[in-house]
Amino acid sequence: MLNIVLYEPEIPHNTGAIARSCVLTDTKLHLIKPLGFSIDDKYLKRSGLDYWPYLNLAVYDSYADFCEQNQDATIYYATTKVPNNYTDVTYHDGDYIMFGPETRGIPESILFNHPEHCVKIPMVTSLRRSLNLANAANIILFEALRQLDFPDLG
Repeated sequence: MLNIVLYEPEIPHNTGAIARSCVLTDTKLHLIKPLGFSIDDKYLKRSGLDYWPYLNLAVYDSYADFCEQNQDATIYYATTKVPNNYTDVTYHDGDYIMFGPETRGIPESILFNHPEHCVKIPMVTSLRRSLNLANAANIILFEALRQLDFPDLG
């Protein structure tokens, strides 16, 4: 099973869409607080439709809490600040893929501690913009699933 980690997500619609993808791919979703919304938020539930009862979800009080509870995790950090493409990685069952908040990304203090595990999605850089969080999560998740030959997915 793969793992998607959202570090301090801000927009409920993105988290709901990612939750839906997680349910449909048997991927665990990890949320690191503070969240920019309530998990009971009607917009969050609307974007995840009726998938919430099937979601494998873990919520952490902080990044330190997440690290403490997942000490042996291999984590890939999605960012626009590195040269390594997400396709340069060989993903394994049990890997974690972390995404930062929509407005600022994963803090550089975290990224600089793990440069060999930082990956990006290639895109036009002159605009200094990035893809929607839910789209980015799906792109990298499905590459990892493809490499694993879509385990248990029909």
